[in-house]
Amino acid sequence: MSFHLPLKEMTIQEKLAAMESLWEDLARAPESIKSPAWHEDILDERRKRLAEGESRCTDWEAAKANIRKTLS
Repeated sequence: MSFHLPLKEMTIQEKLAAMESLWEDLARAPESIKSPAWHEDILDERRKRLAEGESRCTDWEAAKANIRKTLS
C-alpha cells in the first residue's frame, strides 16, 4: 500500500498530529510489533545496571519536565 502525505505543505503541528495518530494505531496491537534483538540486549543491560544500583529510574512526568527545562 502506497500513499502520499503533502509533507512540504504540512505545518509542524500537522506532522506531529499525523505521527501521534500512527503511534496510537500501532499501540493498539503492540504484540504484532517485534523488537529487534539488539533492543532486548540494551534492555537487559539496563535491568542489570538497575539491579546492581549503578542506575536509577526517573518518573516519566519528572523526566519530561526536566527535558523541557533543558531545552528551553
